[in-house]
Amino acid sequence: MNGELKRPIRVLVAKVGLDGHDRGAKVIATALRDAGMEVIYTGLRQTAEMVVNTALQEDVDAIGISILSGAHMTVFPKLLHLMKEKGLQDVLLTGGGIIPEEDMQQLNKMGVGQLFAPGAPTAEIADYITKWTVTHRR
Repeated sequence: MNGELKRPIRVLVAKVGLDGHDRGAKVIATALRDAGMEVIYTGLRQTAEMVVNTALQEDVDAIGISILSGAHMTVFPKLLHLMKEKGLQDVLLTGGGIIPEEDMQQLNKMGVGQLFAPGAPTAEIADYITKWTVTHRR
């Protein structure tokens, strides 16, 4: 399912901060694996620095952040800054959770990829990551 790529798409799925609810992240990680992607799930209570360093070490195509804590307007900009600092501008930053539509639009303008609300079809998420990766990474 990775289109023109001759390798599996690598995705890092992470929970940043003190949000202890990871069921959604695990569902997404499993769905992406089922779609043929290599998934690295970092588990709970990661810092933005830990996520970006893991993304760099694992040479991922995309970072998916699950966020339910309301800290999305802090977490995503910090991740973008650290990704730029580490030279990861060619890595997709996407995610989902409890994020108001207005905030999603603002984060998109900053450079965050598409964000998904709870209940988004997992096939839609996998398709988005696949299309983005085929277009932006080789």
